[in-house]
Amino acid sequence: MATSKEYKDFVLDQLSLLDDITFRPMMGEYLLYYKGKLFGGIYDERLLIKRTNSNKKYNLEESIPYKGAKPIYLIDTDNKELIKEIVTKTYGDLYM
Repeated sequence: MATSKEYKDFVLDQLSLLDDITFRPMMGEYLLYYKGKLFGGIYDERLLIKRTNSNKKYNLEESIPYKGAKPIYLIDTDNKELIKEIVTKTYGDLYM
């Protein structure tokens, strides 16, 4: 199932506290970038983020983005501040 434009727009609104969020469409889904670096994506109407040491503490549910992929974390919240914190820490682990 491909992600709808409406859900993509909803997720981008949830990420609106972060500057420099971009996305790239990929086979009906969307890859998400923060400061030009890949941190997660929108797959089947779900916001998913790469697993790192810092985001383990949030006890996020693991999810498979697509068949054959490794598990990553599902962000299932409408709390923009919490989403900002998770993305910022994930970015720090991956690229700092």
